[in-house]
Amino acid sequence: MANKTIKTIRVDVDKCNGCRACEVICSAFHAEPKYSSNNPARSRIRVIREPFSDIYVPVYAGEYTPAECAGREKYTMDGKEYEECAFCRASCPSRPEFKEPDSGLPLKCDMCEGEEQPLCVKWCLADALIYEEREEEVEEAVEQEELEIGLETLANKYGLQKITDALSRMNEKE
Repeated sequence: MANKTIKTIRVDVDKCNGCRACEVICSAFHAEPKYSSNNPARSRIRVIREPFSDIYVPVYAGEYTPAECAGREKYTMDGKEYEECAFCRASCPSRPEFKEPDSGLPLKCDMCEGEEQPLCVKWCLADALIYEEREEEVEEAVEQEELEIGLETLANKYGLQKITDALSRMNEKE
């Protein structure tokens, strides 16, 4: 067993005021080159906004799923009905959220890799986003060496017998 650091962003919806600064900084950080443009559709975080009901819920992108989920539950908050989909973190075929607007490729929060903490947390003036790290025990996976990965790829492509024959010929040349 080994310890793995799990990074998460905890959301305090009672503090979110819907300013969308998190969406702006996220899209700017992930622009090519960095900070060269700002398009909230490229953001890995979005704020569900219902200003007249004072409802603001930040949701950040999770794993891609190739199929729609079966969950179609409905939730009522302050008299307004929401589908379960609205709060889902996955990019999936049934909705446009968390997809790169130009290519349609799924987006996933990378916790602003290379930064001390995610920039959405840093820029959230309302303190609605809280960065947390925790240690979890996980079973250690046996890591393949680079040579094993290459040989496995060749064996899958050409078959084990052809690889063995080629190695024999190479060995005879030495």
